[in-house]
Amino acid sequence: MSKSFDFEHAPGHLIRRAQQLAVAVFMEETADYDVTPVQFAILNALMDTPGVDQVTLAGRVAFDAATSGSVIGRLEAKGWVRREADTQDKRRKLLWLTPEGEQAALQMKRAVIKVQGRILSPLEAAEREQLLALLHKLVLGHEASRQA
Repeated sequence: MSKSFDFEHAPGHLIRRAQQLAVAVFMEETADYDVTPVQFAILNALMDTPGVDQVTLAGRVAFDAATSGSVIGRLEAKGWVRREADTQDKRRKLLWLTPEGEQAALQMKRAVIKVQGRILSPLEAAEREQLLALLHKLVLGHEASRQA
């Protein structure tokens, strides 16, 4: 019996490796845009919810609210996001895509769709559906236990 932990078959390790692979494929396919997965998620979410506040947006993309400010700052520096203080509460920051940001996000969408296909390419169609369903169940289960 080995003294070490069977790391290669541990769910945490495999999820981390899958995430590393997903980010690597994302970076390859979106290299022309100089954007990270979190930045794209923010741009994409802002298309659906213009004028949303920064904390709510961070929750929508499952990203730490404190750290999201610096990510949004980088998007603002690119001219893709506009941030303004809420007239009702100056501490609250509201966000919108600029026309350039919306155009960039729409252009990136094709590449991001290709990313999803590449990530799942080693799997057969039924396996892809099964993996997505199980990952969704895993995430929702842990989110529900945190809220309880």
